[in-house]
Amino acid sequence: MKLILSFLFFLLTFAGFSQSAYEEGEWLDFKIKYGWFNTSKASLEIKKTKLGDEDVFHVIGNGKSVGLLDVFFKVRDRYETYITTKEGQPIKFIRDINEGGYKKHKELFFNHNTNRVKVVDFKHNTTESFDLKPNSQDMLSAFYKLRNTIDIDNLEVGQEFNINMFFDNDNYDFKTKFLGYETLDTKFGEIACLKFRPYVMADRVFEESESLTFWVTADENKIPIKIEAELAVGSLVAELHEFKGLKHPFRIIMN
Repeated sequence: MKLILSFLFFLLTFAGFSQSAYEEGEWLDFKIKYGWFNTSKASLEIKKTKLGDEDVFHVIGNGKSVGLLDVFFKVRDRYETYITTKEGQPIKFIRDINEGGYKKHKELFFNHNTNRVKVVDFKHNTTESFDLKPNSQDMLSAFYKLRNTIDIDNLEVGQEFNINMFFDNDNYDFKTKFLGYETLDTKFGEIACLKFRPYVMADRVFEESESLTFWVTADENKIPIKIEAELAVGSLVAELHEFKGLKHPFRIIMN
């Protein structure tokens, strides 16, 4: 469950920029299941604000456990990112989580001119500075950069994309592969989707990232419809439950 919550705020990004897929006011709500059981819910919301003198998008992600899981393993996660409205670069990232008593509260301040990032750790009362790879994303801004990058008219099956990401005081290399087109039967109806799988570099070899697969709509919104994680003891699935404020039409296949 924690894996899915993190991945909702982590979806990988690619280099480049195309027509904006989102705007202020967009809100996405997800239900997360383990087998037949609803275990958690998560949401993503876009607001517009100023950070200093700069107009930015303020993206807020919340995740929480529900039902019996909330009794035995309480989860309260909050992720925030402030990204530039044109390039989609992160300026500030906040991670404030409580997962079954495991707590972490950090704020990251990105300087893309010097390729440095300042990390303030409130739990340990420390402030450190790290080198940053060019064009790096945080785990939440990556999702929105991805949506602005996918060219749905020119995708090729097997196509791979790469990203630099800064997470937990370290730089990471990721890639994601386009697996193909698939139509999913959802609560909204049949939705044409694009299917992807992320990989993480370990010892100079790219490996599957926890056997994750995700599907986004094959329209100009490119919002996540489903995320699935295959585990040794079953599978976790996150599915889009509600939405509002989409910039582009939400396409449903009519039978």
